[in-house]
Amino acid sequence: MPFCSYAQLTPVDSLKADSLRRARLGQPKVVDTLYKQYDVGDLFTTIFHPGRKPDSLKKKSGITIIPNIASNPSIGSQIGIKAVAGRKLGNDPRTLMSVAATSASITTKGIIYFYVNHNVFTPQNKWNLQGSLVVAKTVTPDFGLGIGQSAEGSTADQVLANPARKGYVLHSIYFNIREKVYKQVYPNLFVGAGASFDIRRSIEDRISTTNLTPYNIYSDRNGFDLNNYTSNGLLFSAEYTTRDNQNRAYKGIYADAGFRINQRWMASSKNAVQFTYDLRKYISLSKRHPEHVIALWNWSSYVLSGALPYLDLPGTGKDPSLRSGRGYTIGYFKGTQYFYTEAEYRFPITRNKFLSGVAFYHLQTANDDAGTQLFEKWQPGYGGGLRVLFNKATRTNLCLDYAFGKFGARGFFLGLNEAF
Repeated sequence: MPFCSYAQLTPVDSLKADSLRRARLGQPKVVDTLYKQYDVGDLFTTIFHPGRKPDSLKKKSGITIIPNIASNPSIGSQIGIKAVAGRKLGNDPRTLMSVAATSASITTKGIIYFYVNHNVFTPQNKWNLQGSLVVAKTVTPDFGLGIGQSAEGSTADQVLANPARKGYVLHSIYFNIREKVYKQVYPNLFVGAGASFDIRRSIEDRISTTNLTPYNIYSDRNGFDLNNYTSNGLLFSAEYTTRDNQNRAYKGIYADAGFRINQRWMASSKNAVQFTYDLRKYISLSKRHPEHVIALWNWSSYVLSGALPYLDLPGTGKDPSLRSGRGYTIGYFKGTQYFYTEAEYRFPITRNKFLSGVAFYHLQTANDDAGTQLFEKWQPGYGGGLRVLFNKATRTNLCLDYAFGKFGARGFFLGLNEAF
């Protein structure tokens, strides 16, 4: 059934069911305050149909479609279209919301990007399906390996320390198919497995006049073809979640940890074992206004054995949603060992929740070939942003952030739903 349908269970129905369940258990009644909130749909009604009564949440669509307009250091200026959707499957109020998104866009840097992703919870959370499909023509800024120690250090250090060098640029065609299936083995605890196929073709550096680029040196050292590679592997993960909403959580925990095992028999260019974990904690500071939230995030990834292709190494913005490290381009810092942590304060601005804001600060560290060890050198980033409530039924926000990093890195970042 389509994600935009709320025929089985609307947010209002869910609140009523949850209130009945709480009454049976002697718990406090849930108060429905969604009707007091004001989103973009209400704004359109006010402008174009000023006499119409506010739309009932029972009729409100769980799908949001907007122009995909953005500008940041990774992509330049972008135009396209984007849609996100949310729906609870079944009638059990404990079932987590399923979400999906798709986008098609083109940028001034020549990037063409199309993706579809989903995070689906079946009734009673018995199964969780996570997956994505990406087809893209990419233009990847590259500042080499490392975390930026000194001008005499690694290739990354030298590039970052010299303002006349803006880094290298790698053009390629990219395909990705990923799917993981989780089974709930205990309330809120899931174990799962899946596979990911990452394929890059026609990789080229159109600017450099030398072969001594970080990409070429790393690829030659580890035996990767300079023009094409595949990175195909099996995925094994464990997930624990108590978030109250997948789009914008007010409270709860999310934790996911797992191994990726690239295998030659799956047509991977090289064997490799990679361990990655994702930890998130949400703390609501007010019962009356739960939108006041402290959100904490730690995403880390480590190559345990073998070798990953250069463009697949963990680093800035390499998390599944590509939202870490705001202020820097994707892959600005990277290494075979990478650690990222962020704290964000989220707060309402208007009483009707139409506008809200965030302030964030993050740190990242990585190893490099010059001998810099993980946790030895840290690079910061910080910024703030405005949130516009697009769909109150699914807590979908339009996010407008401006972020700053080191070495003159800065940019405007636009997206739907929170960074984490």
